[in-house]
Amino acid sequence: MARWLLPENIADVLPSEARRIENLRRALLDLFRRFGYELVIPPLIEHLDSLLTGSGRELGRTTFQLVDQLSGRTLGVRADMTPQVARIDAHLLNRAGVTRLCYSGSALHARPSGIFASREPLQIGAELFGHAGIEADLEIVELMVRALSVAQVGSVRIDLCHMGIVPALLEAFPDEVRALDLDVEALYLLLLSKDQPGLLERFGERRGEPFARAILALPALYGTVGGAHGFAVLKAAREVLPAVPAIHGALDELERLCASPTWSRFPEVTLSVDLADLRGYRYHNGVSFAAYVSGRPDALGRGGRYDGVGRAFGRSRAATGFSLELRELASMLPAVDPDPAIRAPWSDDPALAALISLLRDAGEVVVQVLPGHEDEQQEFACDREIVLRQGSWQLSPLERTT
Repeated sequence: MARWLLPENIADVLPSEARRIENLRRALLDLFRRFGYELVIPPLIEHLDSLLTGSGRELGRTTFQLVDQLSGRTLGVRADMTPQVARIDAHLLNRAGVTRLCYSGSALHARPSGIFASREPLQIGAELFGHAGIEADLEIVELMVRALSVAQVGSVRIDLCHMGIVPALLEAFPDEVRALDLDVEALYLLLLSKDQPGLLERFGERRGEPFARAILALPALYGTVGGAHGFAVLKAAREVLPAVPAIHGALDELERLCASPTWSRFPEVTLSVDLADLRGYRYHNGVSFAAYVSGRPDALGRGGRYDGVGRAFGRSRAATGFSLELRELASMLPAVDPDPAIRAPWSDDPALAALISLLRDAGEVVVQVLPGHEDEQQEFACDREIVLRQGSWQLSPLERTT
């Protein structure tokens, strides 16, 4: 095997793409800061038992593991930064009130999430801890929408779900659940894939009972909300699903979120509800959401509420947040021209060195051309040059020969 080949689903980031990614990363972190989110930088590796604690439990199959040669303990390379940020909030910062944190960095997956997905996603996201009210969910969803606007993705559809509905059904009808000898994991997968034939095969004979009737109804409870559509999906859910307080409380939360005047400021956003979009069901336990754009089958961003996070670290906290994949977002940005730069000859003349330092301190890109490499291609577009005229170094427009 050639030494320069990389592992499957791992790739280098070359200069033009790296520039787009870094520019976007800086713009998004600046956006998060304006909303009051503080940047944290968790380590790339941690002890495995810490990394897979709490909300990180479901990451076990995608987490690379290795043995620490110093301690002999098993380490994990992070597959997601959210559990690390939750640990920082609960165990290190230990603040009493609301904490807003943001992050950006590489994660590593033992298996790709899709055929063309990178096993080294570049994550960026924000998390809000310490407030259980709908106000926190609204802030986080709005911040994700604004982040997507910075990335110039165009029109966005936000799919909303609530992870409390299925657990409420399981708790409300224990006799039916026992009679069905139910595999809860398989149930979630059937709902997530909207596998109507599979659901009918499993629950069709008991469709007259409240639990089975509700489960069979969930995949069809989706559609646009707001505007001319009103809240028809949520109204239908109230009529079809059992009158269990926790279920109607979940529907109330979704309706309050959809009815917020916030969305009038974002005409490019379409809100929809999909009560079977249960991705992240192992750790989300409230409102969840995903962002989609036309022409992309997979969500560009995901997030939701995961209250109780930090319990394993000694302090249970309300929490909600989202994450985006920088490389994918940057790939959607329109092509831009190379950054302008100044071309300078190579010389050890102190006067030239002083002028170059002055220009670089002012924010200019100055590329000194090494002898014999005057015509080589580079990432920057040199539109000016430093030339020696009448014994002094001067900046002038670049004279191009035809």
